[in-house]
Amino acid sequence: MAGSDENHPGGLPAGVGKFTTATGNNRRALSNINRNIIGAPPYPCAVNKRGLSEKQSICSKNPPIPVHRPITRKFAAQLANKQPEETKKPDISVPISSESEDCSIIDVEHYKSTGDFSVPMFVQHTEAMLEEIDRMDEVEMEDVVEEPFVDIDSCDKKNPLTIVEYIGDLYTFYKKTERSSCAPPSYMAQQFDINERMRGILIDWLIEVHYKFELMDETLYLTVNLIDRFLAVHSVVRKKLQLVGVTAMLLACKYEEVSVPVVEDLILISDKAYSRKEVLDMEKLMVTTLQFNLSVPTPYVFMRRFLQAAQSDKKLELLSFFIIELCLVEYEMLKFPPSLLAAAAIYTAQCTLSGSRQWSKTNEWYASYSEEQLLECSRLMVNFHQNAATGKLTGVHRKYSTSKFGYAAKTEPANFLLDSRF
Repeated sequence: MAGSDENHPGGLPAGVGKFTTATGNNRRALSNINRNIIGAPPYPCAVNKRGLSEKQSICSKNPPIPVHRPITRKFAAQLANKQPEETKKPDISVPISSESEDCSIIDVEHYKSTGDFSVPMFVQHTEAMLEEIDRMDEVEMEDVVEEPFVDIDSCDKKNPLTIVEYIGDLYTFYKKTERSSCAPPSYMAQQFDINERMRGILIDWLIEVHYKFELMDETLYLTVNLIDRFLAVHSVVRKKLQLVGVTAMLLACKYEEVSVPVVEDLILISDKAYSRKEVLDMEKLMVTTLQFNLSVPTPYVFMRRFLQAAQSDKKLELLSFFIIELCLVEYEMLKFPPSLLAAAAIYTAQCTLSGSRQWSKTNEWYASYSEEQLLECSRLMVNFHQNAATGKLTGVHRKYSTSKFGYAAKTEPANFLLDSRF
């Protein structure tokens, strides 16, 4: 019973006494073998077996220090057979509960590098699970944090002049009525003596008149709206086209301005081509034809709201107005509603200044237009910007080439928006 005394000093633990006689010598050999093979390379998936009493004594102290080469019972028996002083004994497997097993840590990367042994199945599963977790973490890290939505009216809630309580309803109404407040995009086909080019010349001239009289911005946009709506339902000969323009500006000034230019000033600016009576007669004809409906949402109404949503500075504001005034001259831009024109002008200006596509969630929310919806209109605006200084109608370019307007016309256009890939 020498083996029993060595492995279990002080007595036999319950459940293993019947195997003592057959395994005593092997246990003595294991202790000798372990001392002889210190420093040997590790063997894959090896399990270090200990007796229960030994396990209990070790657990009560510091954690065990792993040996350099864990020994399985089979491998230990093979080495024991090589000892000349030992007689060959039958290898009897002793079932030992999992509580008495001390498994060594497996270095998977070492196995992959040596290529001598295949990685165990449970290690492959564990490795696959860890890789999947890593991929999920990478996806979470790569997720772009959604841009916060900005409440542009929060700072004005205590200002009664901003009517924050009604501002949302107002712009909902503007969006609902803007289509019916604009001229149809093909109205020029009904005119027999004027064409699109003549309209452009008239609007370009009125922009210069508006600048010379230092009128409000709202006046210019309302003037253009009145001209188009009147020409859409009333035929005019080319000799009276300038009279229509001058009278439309007079009506817009009476609606928007505090100090209205006198009729004589408008006659003088038109080189005395018309008399006072002709101007007043045309005024009566226009308001009657338009049914006195002068309260219409123009692009300027939306420009102010959308610029606030864009948190614009003076440079962005001036460039946006330069771009949209270029559109006033172009007849083909009548196919776009005023709100889309305003949004596209601000989008184009942002792209021009930043050199990349810029349209935030706040812009999209207040404008109700996505970036894709603005691209068609924006590309036309870039074309107008490219040709602003070289075309026949250069009134807008000259106006915005002054220091008063921040030399906005000299800004390089956003040519990258013309690329079909965008």
